[in-house]
Amino acid sequence: MHKIHHKTLQDLEFSTVLSQIESICNTELGKEMALQIFPYTRKEELFTSLRQTSEYVASFDNNNSIPGHYFDSISPEIKLLHIENTLIELGGFKKIASISATVNTHILFFRKFREYYPTLHQTADKVEHTTAIIQEINSIIDRFGEIKDDASEALSAIRKSIGEVRGKINQSFLSALQSSNTAGYLDDIRETVVENRRVLAVKAMYRKRVKGAIMGNSKTGSIVYIEPETTLRYSRELGNLEYEESEEIKRILRALTDFLRPYIPLLEDYQDFLATMDVVAAKAKYAQEMNAILPSVKEEKKMHLIEAYHPLLYLTNKKKEEKTYPQSISLDMGNRVIVISGPNAGGKSITLKTVGLLQLMLQSGMLVPVHPRSEMCLFDRILTDIGDNQSIENHLSTYSYRLKNMNFFLRKCNAQTLFLIDEFGTGSDPELGGALAETFLEEFYHREAFGIITTHYANLKMLANELPCASNANMLFDSKSLEPVFRLIVGEAGSSFTFEVAQKNGIPYSLINRAKKKIERGKVRFDATIAKLQKERNKMEKTSKQLKDEETKARDEAVRLEGLNEKIQSKLESYQQLFDHNQRMIYLGNKVNDIAEKYFADKKKRPLISEFLRIVETENSKRKPKPPKQKKEEKIQKKQVAQEMEKKVEVIREKKKKEKKKAALQEKNKPQPVLKIGDRVRMTDGKAVGDIETIEKNKAVVNYGLFTTNVSLDQLELVEAKKK
Repeated sequence: MHKIHHKTLQDLEFSTVLSQIESICNTELGKEMALQIFPYTRKEELFTSLRQTSEYVASFDNNNSIPGHYFDSISPEIKLLHIENTLIELGGFKKIASISATVNTHILFFRKFREYYPTLHQTADKVEHTTAIIQEINSIIDRFGEIKDDASEALSAIRKSIGEVRGKINQSFLSALQSSNTAGYLDDIRETVVENRRVLAVKAMYRKRVKGAIMGNSKTGSIVYIEPETTLRYSRELGNLEYEESEEIKRILRALTDFLRPYIPLLEDYQDFLATMDVVAAKAKYAQEMNAILPSVKEEKKMHLIEAYHPLLYLTNKKKEEKTYPQSISLDMGNRVIVISGPNAGGKSITLKTVGLLQLMLQSGMLVPVHPRSEMCLFDRILTDIGDNQSIENHLSTYSYRLKNMNFFLRKCNAQTLFLIDEFGTGSDPELGGALAETFLEEFYHREAFGIITTHYANLKMLANELPCASNANMLFDSKSLEPVFRLIVGEAGSSFTFEVAQKNGIPYSLINRAKKKIERGKVRFDATIAKLQKERNKMEKTSKQLKDEETKARDEAVRLEGLNEKIQSKLESYQQLFDHNQRMIYLGNKVNDIAEKYFADKKKRPLISEFLRIVETENSKRKPKPPKQKKEEKIQKKQVAQEMEKKVEVIREKKKKEKKKAALQEKNKPQPVLKIGDRVRMTDGKAVGDIETIEKNKAVVNYGLFTTNVSLDQLELVEAKKK
């Protein structure tokens, strides 16, 4: 594949896509690398990049998430390693150890999950896995970024001596502090620190009585800061030891720097690998944000985009929570050139840019927002002429610039080219410019190039209709409201709706009519015919939609009726089985009844048993032996049915108990009537009704006619009160 021209990237706003990917990157080197993304010139590198991004996107939806790849750049340290006798600072070694550990983690991770991430595994496997760098750095530098005491024997001895001297300094200082304080030479603060040394806060009047080096005084001059003489000697010794320590540390770091010099290529590989991972991760997150996928990439020249979105427009509308309209368009050997026509603001240019930008993104290793069944191919060159490219610097008009652009197209256009031209032929006399544009289009067509153009010129629409491998297309427009529908219809040219739009915008009809008379009648009729065809298409689409809706409803109704029929059929079969079973039981019952009557008459057991056995054998001969497995299943089913029945019975019992309790509670809470002499009553657990004759001490004598009884009042319920 050839290198894509810079103007194509500019026309299709490819830099905006790169800026959005760059903003997602986590590292500075990753951001730099993202801004340098360019369409690949080698197919192997392109397919590797596409698979890397696709695999990283897949990691978002599984449990094997890829480890973090953040790192601090070690470019300054690598530059120092290239120079002899240089020394890397402590922070630089920590960055080198960190980047080495991060890369090793990725290498081991992709080895473990190579089946999930085969391409990323191949990429990581090209980098050497070694722990030597980390071990060497960690043996010298601790986790806080300081040199370890045991980094060398000399450093260990020096630091031991430093510890002893510091102990002596503290001891001698405390002794001087105590003696001076006892003598009353010190101020209330007693001591302080000057130039990182402990000093005595001596009253100015006693400064000559305290032996030592004066390190300063207070602002008022009332206090003099003195380092005691005994401490001073040890401080000098400490200074010498600290100098030896710094020299030994430099020697150790220089040796560690020399150790790392042979690893320069590996460290460069580490940094490149993690920067690449940062860009791949950013591409994957960018793809996830707009639901992008890796479509099928064909060897033959065939592009079939289904529900393709313009990435920049989609993300902008997503933030605004507005709808973005996808487009579907196809190019293949049988339909290499598409001429899109129709009114302005209908979406022609966006469709053109969508195809171009998606092609650029795919050839740069990015996933694209299309339907999974979409197909794409690769082009050596993508040539574009989009927008008003008037050149002030070169004193070129729009048309002159476009002619220069067409000349470039003619030099580069071939069977491996995709050309995208917006408003083809504009900028000059319509008839002359249209004729020249027609000639250019014929030339591109004969060179077997693939392309999409937008135009208002009728001659280009007619040419597309005449050429075998070219077709017209139009952006659907509502002829009533004159509003764009943002749908591409391939197969017929589109009307510009020039006079209709003018009329909608308030231009007097008389002026529009005069304008119609000034142009050729054939052109008006041609445009009117196209407009009429578009209206007919709109009607057909609405009718088609209605028919599809009705077909869907009819299909759903058929499925519902079929289900209902199956249920009815199942019930009929169950009823038939039940009827057959009952008939057989009646027949057997009659047989048994006849045998019983015969036995009742003659009392003979042998014929009785013989007849019973004959009936049983006859019935068993009709039964088919069941396999043990079926018997076991039937047994389990019966057990399950029995358990379910028990549960249902238990539920019913519980329900009845609750209802009974509720009724009893209601009865209890129901206000009890006051019983009086002469009331007709009955006992709560009885049915006989009697009259109360006397009431005494919550007991009543009830007369049942034949007998009387003494009953507690709370055991009686009122049947009928005494009539007054």
